[in-house]
Amino acid sequence: MSATFVDFNHVFLAYDGSSEFAVEDINLQTRQGEFIAIVGPSGCGKSTFMKLATGLKPPTRGKVAIDGAPVTGPLKIVGMAFQAPTLLPWRTTLDNVLLPLEIVEPYRSNFKRDKAKYVERALALLKTVGLDGYADKFPWQLSGGMQQRASICRALIHEPKMLLLDEPFGALDAFTREELWCVLRDLWTERRFNVILVTHDLREAAFLADTIYVMSKRPGRIVARKENPLPQPRDLEITYTEPFSELVHELRTHIGRVRSS
Repeated sequence: MSATFVDFNHVFLAYDGSSEFAVEDINLQTRQGEFIAIVGPSGCGKSTFMKLATGLKPPTRGKVAIDGAPVTGPLKIVGMAFQAPTLLPWRTTLDNVLLPLEIVEPYRSNFKRDKAKYVERALALLKTVGLDGYADKFPWQLSGGMQQRASICRALIHEPKMLLLDEPFGALDAFTREELWCVLRDLWTERRFNVILVTHDLREAAFLADTIYVMSKRPGRIVARKENPLPQPRDLEITYTEPFSELVHELRTHIGRVRSS
């Protein structure tokens, strides 16, 4: 937990054809195995930050390094999940989870030979997130929460060093959302991959993250960094305590300042 894993060094990004920066002067470092959350108003550059961290967009200025190496293109050590599960409707849950192994090297070349091993890995993941017995179901046979569980499994099937989550629970009801917080907490506690969570939900950030960053309005800058004082791992009961409420209130105060600036 000591070595730097994500390293943003004075990073600026302007999209093609734009004279304005989407994000500017981002400085951020995370430890190995750290869970961070990024919060801020809509359009502040949270998703742009994700593109920079995965190598989907190169910085206009500055440098991005992941796991000690400069980012020069799309990374294979990353898994991603989004607000929409985007499961392929003609594939079963199991086949959706296996999809990255069919298209990403070095797994693609060995997929047929090692398929039994990969199926075993996928079934174990599905069991971990509460989808034991749903491997043969199609997406339309699953609830929204079940689909998002499968999406997280798909993001983790190739055992990435970093998981990027872009509003992954935003479309779910409150009860299902909190269930999936606990699923994600348990997966992270067991495996200790790095996580970058982009969310509008301050309670979600406070429950899950080790460190929380607040971004300004566009052009996005980091205007606050808060180390979470609540001990890990956290149970849902902590969300009803005064220290948790104080943390959420502090984050809300930062967001309020951003909106009024």
